[in-house]
Amino acid sequence: MNLWSYVRGRGEVLTFLTYQHASLAFQTVLVGTIVAVLVAIAVYRLPLGSALTLTASRVALTIPSLALLALLLVPFGLGVTPSFIMLAFFAALPVIGNAIVGLRSVPTSVIESARGIGLSRWRILLTVEFPIAWPVILTGIRISTQMIVGVAAIVAYVLGPGLGSLIFNGLSRLGGANALEMALTGTILIVAIALVFDALLVLLGRLTIAKGLQ
Repeated sequence: MNLWSYVRGRGEVLTFLTYQHASLAFQTVLVGTIVAVLVAIAVYRLPLGSALTLTASRVALTIPSLALLALLLVPFGLGVTPSFIMLAFFAALPVIGNAIVGLRSVPTSVIESARGIGLSRWRILLTVEFPIAWPVILTGIRISTQMIVGVAAIVAYVLGPGLGSLIFNGLSRLGGANALEMALTGTILIVAIALVFDALLVLLGRLTIAKGLQ
């Protein structure tokens, strides 16, 4: 096995696949996070609603990703669309739970103090509750990102973009020329993407979380 020779001869292709994979993961986590936060804001003040949403998000995580992809093939066919929907769906689930827990954990005394100085409900949410809940929400985003970077490999089964095609092509050709190098290169690049994203999220946390909450 000569991994370096394989990588050196395919730099442009590997760069393009890495970009596709990272871009797909970033976009789906972003969309999933936005949807998750909006859902959490809608239900976190409702005990029954928040409990049902938490339970549903945890149960939904048990859905096999390949099964969901197969169901999405019927209305959307092969390619980017079913890949994006599946990944955004799974990306939202860890964030929903953390956002609800984070928003509900804000001390009542802090909220009452904000009301006492005349802040509206939305100003309390944006300037008091959300900043206090942000460390917990960000943890959910980190978990979601790590999960999605890995799960994104399976979209190769529906001709989705990214490094999954490299891995599965290599595995399907095991014993042939460069098969092991192909699968190993795809795996290493996915791990590298996950590490870079996590480092960026740690940096984001240091820049956005108040010192008293760190």
